[in-house]
Amino acid sequence: MASPARVDLDGNPIKVMTICMIGAGGFIGSHLCEKLMAETPHKVLAVDVYSDKIKHLLEPSSLAWADRIQFHRINIKHDSRLEGLIKMADLTINLAAICTPADYNTRPLDTIYSNFIDALPVVSAGDFNEIMLWLSTARKITNVSFTSLLAKSMENDWKLPSQGSPLRQDPAFYVLQEDASPCIFGPIEKQRWSYACAKQLIERLVYGGKWPRIHYSETFNWIGPRMDFIPGIDGPSEGVPRVLACFSNNLLRGEPLKLVDGGQSQRTFVYIKDAIEAVLLMIENPARANGQIFNVGNPHNEVTVKQLAEMMTEVYSKVSGEPTLEVPTIDVSSKEFYGEGYDDSDKRIPDMTIINKQLGWNPKTSLWDLLESTLTYQHRTYAEAVKQAIAKPVASS
Repeated sequence: MASPARVDLDGNPIKVMTICMIGAGGFIGSHLCEKLMAETPHKVLAVDVYSDKIKHLLEPSSLAWADRIQFHRINIKHDSRLEGLIKMADLTINLAAICTPADYNTRPLDTIYSNFIDALPVVSAGDFNEIMLWLSTARKITNVSFTSLLAKSMENDWKLPSQGSPLRQDPAFYVLQEDASPCIFGPIEKQRWSYACAKQLIERLVYGGKWPRIHYSETFNWIGPRMDFIPGIDGPSEGVPRVLACFSNNLLRGEPLKLVDGGQSQRTFVYIKDAIEAVLLMIENPARANGQIFNVGNPHNEVTVKQLAEMMTEVYSKVSGEPTLEVPTIDVSSKEFYGEGYDDSDKRIPDMTIINKQLGWNPKTSLWDLLESTLTYQHRTYAEAVKQAIAKPVASS
């Protein structure tokens, strides 16, 4: 018996698409590939320089979708094959980027090249018949009352009013609206904003150029299994991943979690699987998504970074069976941890009005549940390797 036709939110049949996904081997890309293979008939042209995180989808045993996913090992900086793959696709999704804050101020030129220069071939390869889904990162907070169409693409270093000020409770200072919140950079010497600058450039080019049927997803701290790397295990020993992987690394090694400037910044976190549900809705509902900019986050999962560390410590003890440290956290300065040029905003909460209205999407997973799922994965994947690395004797000089 044939399975019923899949329909979009308006009851129309969903067209089977070929999707060119650039950065398919990364954190977001691997989860999106899984979703597309398991729940849709769409085909994926997976473009990346690494395939470790999607190798389970490419193995011969994955016969259920063997003819629906192809991996192309391509560096988009200098490979003429990219244009051909984009031309073959009905939809292009660009996920390739340097997106770790530690790199923004220590490798500002690489950050600008990765997020702007290297993305130019993606933009230039498209034509007016194609659709692009562009995932960005929203990091802004301000009380300036002017609008910017691509407001949510940027970050700024404006700080909230001082503790105790009634203005601090005013959502105008921290609730970020896709079509209203302004774009403001930090000062030039704060190289942390090199990422924001590069994203601003490429997204204005995309929006004003050759991709008239475009929709954006503004990412608010998507976290979950396979995020970043564990230093010295599947990444460089001196590498500094984002906060979830940094804290996971400390927990795996039995070290105090390092709180940058006391961990007072406030953040919201959304589970990667919830976020991918939103992306799939965008992909399969072009009539509702094209031309829109969507916040994808979970305003209900807001904590300070210090509270996140405390919760992760408790959750990890539960999933690993190991006792918590007597001193679970230590404070470090941002200069000590990230180097010169680091800066950040105090608080940012996504306004979910547009995505809820257009796509009916709301996040489902609580912060505790997403941390339990993620840290269970981290422990099962890395605990033994970390134990062996710690036990390995240091070679004599």
